[in-house]
Amino acid sequence: MNKHTGSSLDDLLTEDGIFEEVTAKAHKRLLAMQLGEAMDRGKITKQQLAVKLNTSRSQLDWLLDPDNTSITLESLERLALAVGSKLRIELA
Repeated sequence: MNKHTGSSLDDLLTEDGIFEEVTAKAHKRLLAMQLGEAMDRGKITKQQLAVKLNTSRSQLDWLLDPDNTSITLESLERLALAVGSKLRIELA
């Protein structure tokens, strides 16, 4: 019998000690997807965005990497502004 039957995914992830890691990666993947959509809407290439941010293309790829969860709020704010968006962070 499965010991996790009836428990939520959050409970399972918490029990396994990976809830925070999985949640952070999910948030970063969502953010990377939203940034990609904003770049598409604005017809902004990665090279153009790197120039706007005064950084290299490889550094931009690192910032946009969905698995990189160690990005700073300052970098997120700069990315949002560079694609014509505003960064909104909230606790729920």
